[in-house]
Amino acid sequence: MARTRSRQNDNRQRRAARQRALQALYQWQLTGQSARDIEGQFLPDDGDQPPPERPPAVEPDRELEEALDMADTDLELFRELLHGVLDRMEEWDAQIAPHLDRAMASLDPVERLVLRMGAYELNERLDIPYRVVINEAVELAKCFGAEASHKYINGVLDKVARGQAMRAAEIERPRGRR
Repeated sequence: MARTRSRQNDNRQRRAARQRALQALYQWQLTGQSARDIEGQFLPDDGDQPPPERPPAVEPDRELEEALDMADTDLELFRELLHGVLDRMEEWDAQIAPHLDRAMASLDPVERLVLRMGAYELNERLDIPYRVVINEAVELAKCFGAEASHKYINGVLDKVARGQAMRAAEIERPRGRR
């Protein structure tokens, strides 16, 4: 029972990391800031900053604070996704592009980022089953993307996965068998 709770907590932390990484990548896409600067805005302070002397004049937005809270987030995965997607973006785009029905530049910005994150995980996180990678990308698209983008993400990432030699045995294995 405790092991199940621990696994659920790990899954929740990884999902939060993916959501925060998508938000950070979206910020990069809009502002052109460096990954390091964006990472610094998302990650908790080290405590080097002294607390403000006076309380803020405006009541803090609790909903926004909760949305940006990194306490229940797999910080290592967050960093890995942020830097891994940006460091080799052209490689991910080259894997994705043959499976698109339009130019990469014409994709919705969120779809483009979700596809890049999915391509990264399919290539670099072989410890995560490809179905989980695709499902997590679909969930991100449902949460942040356009109305039917999750279906498009599912189809494209499935084709990307099927084109990878490292995933071939996993894909050919009947469902439910490890």
